[in-house]
Amino acid sequence: MTKPAQAAHLAQLNVATLLHPIDDPRIAPFMQALDPVNAAADEAPGFVWRLVGEGESDATGLRPAGEDVIVNLSVWESQESLWDFAYRSGHLEVMRRRREWFERHVEAHMVLWWVPAGHLPTVGEALDRLTELREHGPSPRAFTFASSYTATDAAQHLPLVQPEAVVPAQAVRSPRPESADKSAVV
Repeated sequence: MTKPAQAAHLAQLNVATLLHPIDDPRIAPFMQALDPVNAAADEAPGFVWRLVGEGESDATGLRPAGEDVIVNLSVWESQESLWDFAYRSGHLEVMRRRREWFERHVEAHMVLWWVPAGHLPTVGEALDRLTELREHGPSPRAFTFASSYTATDAAQHLPLVQPEAVVPAQAVRSPRPESADKSAVV
């Protein structure tokens, strides 16, 4: 008997090392762009969830990868929906200016991986996937847009889980309200 098909979503983590402290005036243009970009993400087709600090509207106060490293962790319905947001929205303009605010990375700074629909990855899980990508290169468990794998490719790496039982303690709900047509959104 074969394992039943399971719906999957795409998780993504990217890390960025600040050139200056977050409250430095040279970082102010980035900080001013955060709310509009995050609001656009929250409303983007295919958006499921993003990590935010407790009582915050973004994750810039969380520093699990080092005091000068900010993280962005989100879940999307598909690779296409994440790609469209990242490269076909106002997000692209902010990405074009990233060298003003962040160090150039010499190793992978972004990782993608498939998760069961309803699963919210922890920061620890995400950092483990980034480490896996850095140490072993792309695989169905950790990849990039340039070296992508489908959810089918990754199916053997997806644990069978009950969505209501997988909300990690480290995850903070996105400010986006739940909608009736997206029951996995939290």
